[in-house]
Amino acid sequence: MAKKIYVGNMSYATSEEELRDLFSQYGTVLSANIIIDRETHRPKGFGFVEMEEDSAAEAAISQLDGKEFGGRNLRVNEAIAKPRPSRSYRD
Repeated sequence: MAKKIYVGNMSYATSEEELRDLFSQYGTVLSANIIIDRETHRPKGFGFVEMEEDSAAEAAISQLDGKEFGGRNLRVNEAIAKPRPSRSYRD
């Protein structure tokens, strides 16, 4: 079963391809997404990686958490799904 990983404290210059390459050392990466600010259209400094195997994801988390990448020490842990608050829209 696939496991989603949170990757924080990334350099704003990190690309999704670089993120994918970093995690692919530990196993098959299904997706790598960097979160972009809606207003500025610039990276927010964090993203998510989804890995095919739980064991590969655990290895990546243990090896990459705190590792320097792009001049910053990454924060890497399992992404925990939080329920999104409902949004109310005005007419």
